[in-house]
Amino acid sequence: MTTLPQNAGSQSRLATAQALELLRRRLNEVLLGKQDRIELVIACLLAGGHLLLDDLPGLGKTTLAKAIAECFGAKFARIQCTPDLLPADVTGFNLFNQKTREFEFHAGPVFADILLADEINRTTPRTQSALFEAMAERQVTIDGAAKQLSASFFVIATQNPIDSHGAYPLPEAQLDRFAMRLEIGYPSREAQLSILNRKQRNTSEPKDSKSLTSDELESLQQYVDDCHVSSEVQEYLVALCEQSRTHEKVVLGVSPRGMLIWQQVAKAWAVLQDRGFVTPDDIQEVANPVLSVRLGVRSRSIDAIIESIIQSVEVPSF
Repeated sequence: MTTLPQNAGSQSRLATAQALELLRRRLNEVLLGKQDRIELVIACLLAGGHLLLDDLPGLGKTTLAKAIAECFGAKFARIQCTPDLLPADVTGFNLFNQKTREFEFHAGPVFADILLADEINRTTPRTQSALFEAMAERQVTIDGAAKQLSASFFVIATQNPIDSHGAYPLPEAQLDRFAMRLEIGYPSREAQLSILNRKQRNTSEPKDSKSLTSDELESLQQYVDDCHVSSEVQEYLVALCEQSRTHEKVVLGVSPRGMLIWQQVAKAWAVLQDRGFVTPDDIQEVANPVLSVRLGVRSRSIDAIIESIIQSVEVPSF
């Protein structure tokens, strides 16, 4: 069973460990054969970041987003991004009521706990930018008034990496607001057979009678915040970020915001590995999904570039 940071009380640690196991089990039931990807998704959620799924249609991205919302009894909303989608369709708008002679606010889908922005690169930059403030500050400003979003506000955005016709590439400023980018990929043969058998019996995905609460999610995120990062590991992280900015094949390195996100995701990964402290291995394990969403490179071999950055920095010894 998962153990967690030692500064937590034994009962609290046990409850949090059980919550993590339940979350793992529920997500692995709906996304078969993708345990490694599920671990990274959970790390992103616990780190309080946002997730960009860069993959083909039909691989379970929407199912995954709904499953996360169901795990916590959270409010789920979906935006199908199209070229005619307007910012107000995302954030909401004020409408004048003729009877009361007052403006009434009609909340948009952004006022949810889990927001799925499907094919986000299909909508215009103007509408894409409507999510900037929401993702960075968990609030939106409408007609000069700031409105707070859910404390657990979590964006899962999807885009098709192959079909670029009619698409608007996400600007670097928005990419930097995602904690990580992941590809789900096709399931294994065994998982595909399980999917066929499940649908053949006309049964839906298995449902666990237990569910988590938003308070439990906040508790899990607090464990991540409390995870210890030594000065040696922080210096190692800074050195990696500096190397990303001077690498010959990188035109846009890791920003200070990206560095903070990298540290937070590494802390979440450490908690998932039963530890209350971050090691250089944790930094390296999450490097690819964290850096792939924010590095601007001159070639398409971004995996090789990330590996080159990691290999060029000496790992601290303890």
